[in-house]
Amino acid sequence: MTKPESKKSSVAAISASGKCATAASAGEQVKDEPVSLDQSQSPIKAGVMKQSSRECLLHRRNTECEVYDDGTNTFFWRAHTVTVLFILTCALVYVTLLEETPQDTTYNTKRGIVASILVFLCFGVTQAKDGPFTRPHPAYWRFWLCVTVVYELFLIFILFQTVHDGRQFMKYIDPKLGVALPERAYGGNCLMYDPANTTDPFHNIWDKMDGFVPAHFLGWYIKTLVIRDWWMCMIISVMFEFLEYSLEHQLPNFSECWWDHWIMDVLVCNSLGIYCGMKTLAWLSMKPYQWQGLWNIPTYKGKIKRIAFQFTPYSWVKFEWKPASNLRRWLAVLGIIFMFLLAELNTFYLKFVLWMPPEHCLVLLRLVFFVNVGGVAMREIYDFMDDPKFHRKLGQQAWLVAAITVTEFLIVVKYDPKTIMLPIPFVVMQSWFLGMAIIACWTLWRFFIRDITLRYKETRRIKQEVPTDRDRSLGNGNTATPSGRSKLNGSSETLRHRKS
Repeated sequence: MTKPESKKSSVAAISASGKCATAASAGEQVKDEPVSLDQSQSPIKAGVMKQSSRECLLHRRNTECEVYDDGTNTFFWRAHTVTVLFILTCALVYVTLLEETPQDTTYNTKRGIVASILVFLCFGVTQAKDGPFTRPHPAYWRFWLCVTVVYELFLIFILFQTVHDGRQFMKYIDPKLGVALPERAYGGNCLMYDPANTTDPFHNIWDKMDGFVPAHFLGWYIKTLVIRDWWMCMIISVMFEFLEYSLEHQLPNFSECWWDHWIMDVLVCNSLGIYCGMKTLAWLSMKPYQWQGLWNIPTYKGKIKRIAFQFTPYSWVKFEWKPASNLRRWLAVLGIIFMFLLAELNTFYLKFVLWMPPEHCLVLLRLVFFVNVGGVAMREIYDFMDDPKFHRKLGQQAWLVAAITVTEFLIVVKYDPKTIMLPIPFVVMQSWFLGMAIIACWTLWRFFIRDITLRYKETRRIKQEVPTDRDRSLGNGNTATPSGRSKLNGSSETLRHRKS
């Protein structure tokens, strides 16, 4: 998932078991990289820098899998920039010279906007910069990068419209939109076993078994593949249920039964999706990444297997977030969780303020969009956080996804401020303030008070060791440093000669 296959040569031979590379695999030895030190730097600081470089090298080898690639460069991997330009030019010439332009202004406007977007997509697919993913093809991920730009521009356009014009503009996309949504009843009877219904006392449970159950499972399976960490997935899953509790006075569809929140959502759908996702991550980290050209494989079975594995990652990097290791990583993980939850809330609030029914195709297309761009964005965020010396700026897809999430929230705020500003219940407000206070206190203790205490203890230990070393040198017969009086008067032998 780093570079196209055409640019790869034989990187490294895969180990016999096909596992991820470790520091001791294939007889490798970790060598200390030379660290340049000034003369003024102490040996302790030099040792710390050397140790940090060694740990960084070990960490890089422990999280990245070895890849073998025979370097085959086929027609499939070439850029085809001239071919795309020729086809695009032929299409424009046909529209200009051979097709009669209709007199319908609305139709021409729609077609002109679609044609402009298609030309931009053709340019981006052939000329945009590659991201961290290359399978099934780098052009696929460049296409989604350009779609991200188009979607952000669309959101900016909606943001600059009035509330009425923005909602009516959705009719140009689908004439069925632009109509206020009917009110629906949520929550209702929350009895798991309803004795009043003699024919089917479990009817409340069966009523909840709709299309959202597999959607919850599939969604959290994909989110686990994106985040690649069990703890972060469970925290986001539980936090979103708390958000639904906190905001059910704003959106009626957040009002669910307690067993729908914690049993069906968290324990069944979300947990099962996270479990299957973690099993898939374990398989991806263990499988051998050994690539050959299709025509270099002799058997038909091998060719079919090679075609199927084209839709799997080119290589694999295990995410180790380590939020408690330093303040920068801790704040980055908090920011990721916050943006994740905000993007989840935007799904519900955008439907509400733009008058889109939940079953509309645009809602599904938005989810498909985030599935394709979320993985790239998360990988770029991890690279930027894990190795800031090599990745000196945030990736392009991560930048755009963050901008989209913020723009969607601003649209919600502008289009329906009354709903957003509804007063939060006092108990809910107290709970959130308590949670934020606990996080702030833990951050202050972990990264400031604790570090200052450890640094003070280390300084005291070093000061106590220095006189002990001096006493040890005196015990071994070494000459001690002369006192101030001896320096002024000279040694006892010299004084004796002067007196005589």
